[in-house]
Amino acid sequence: MNSLINWIDARFPLMSLWNDHMGQYYAPKNFNFWYYFGVFSLVVLVIQILTGIFLTMNYKPDAQTAFASVEYIMRDVDYGWLIRYMHSTGASFFFIVVYIHMFRGLMYGSYRKPRELVWLIGMAIYLSLMGEAFMGYLLPWGQMSFWGAQVIISLFGALPIVGEDLSLWIRGDYVIADATLNRFFALHVVALPIVILGLVVLHIIALHEVGSNNPDGVEIKKKKDENGKPLDGIPFHPYYSVKDMAGVIAFLIVFAGVMFYIPEMGGYFLEAANFVPADPLKTPAHIAPVWYFTPFYAILRAVPDKLIGVVAMGGAIFCLFLLPWLDRSPVKSIRYKGPLSKIALFLFAISFITLGVLGLLPATPMLTLVARIASVIYFAFFILMPIYTSIESTKPEPERVTMK
Repeated sequence: MNSLINWIDARFPLMSLWNDHMGQYYAPKNFNFWYYFGVFSLVVLVIQILTGIFLTMNYKPDAQTAFASVEYIMRDVDYGWLIRYMHSTGASFFFIVVYIHMFRGLMYGSYRKPRELVWLIGMAIYLSLMGEAFMGYLLPWGQMSFWGAQVIISLFGALPIVGEDLSLWIRGDYVIADATLNRFFALHVVALPIVILGLVVLHIIALHEVGSNNPDGVEIKKKKDENGKPLDGIPFHPYYSVKDMAGVIAFLIVFAGVMFYIPEMGGYFLEAANFVPADPLKTPAHIAPVWYFTPFYAILRAVPDKLIGVVAMGGAIFCLFLLPWLDRSPVKSIRYKGPLSKIALFLFAISFITLGVLGLLPATPMLTLVARIASVIYFAFFILMPIYTSIESTKPEPERVTMK
């Protein structure tokens, strides 16, 4: 084995890659529960790629046969139902772990200097993941897939000058039809997975270049021993690799429980309308996107003007890219920030969840009012951040990491 490794290492930097990213990569010793979710996202990414490969072996990207091919996978292909449910459950779990991963970044200031690029690449992954999920959502060619795509694509038509041409280019036809399904299939199966994998690699490389953040926001590279090893760091392998394996096992147990017993999750992971073939002549009573898009959909519906609503929906995502330059606090972690930052983060989380729930419900005057209030709170978190982070009193960061 040593001879084989040496032979490979002479031709490929195998051991140096291992040491840079695992064996000799020093991570803060005070990682807590919130730091599992970055690993979970990698696990779900692998699940999605592997199950997606098997699904494409029997799926037919044709408007006449797409729905029937999904039913064929579910009913006639050996363990096809298992692969399909793994993929559909994985799609929702992907966004669950990514949203929690992003919330951890908000809590502990993982977007602050020197990790601005890590955050920006992570946001690019998030955008690519949204595109990947949207393209994949059309593929079952069910009622909600068809009409959900119809609503989302029509939003681009609200853009001045280029809107109609852009909508036509996305559809590939004047209506959502076979051409739309084919190009969405190509993007979902080939283009976007390559982009996501590339961005994930860049995300990890950028993270390991500057080092991982920690719940205290202390830079462990500033305190090193005589050998140049961080005093508050431990090698990622075997310490965190073993710890993460235990977390991954627990995560997969929960994942399997959902997949085997409640894969539709009451209609939130797989909607009832999507078990009906797409019918361009029959509009569902209530059209709503999948739950992980609903916070932004609720912001869109809360604005009376369509164009302004589209701008607001896009701005809700764009604001996240600006976080490294909006936060003016002298400390990174929420542990040492003042009460204003803590209240703002709490209200932001509540508003995001509220918008997510409202996006699933039919619009009424009362719910629209609540959505507008929640939207104002959402944007206020970003717009007012330079003010409340600079005027509030903070606690001093410790010199060394703490083991709370």
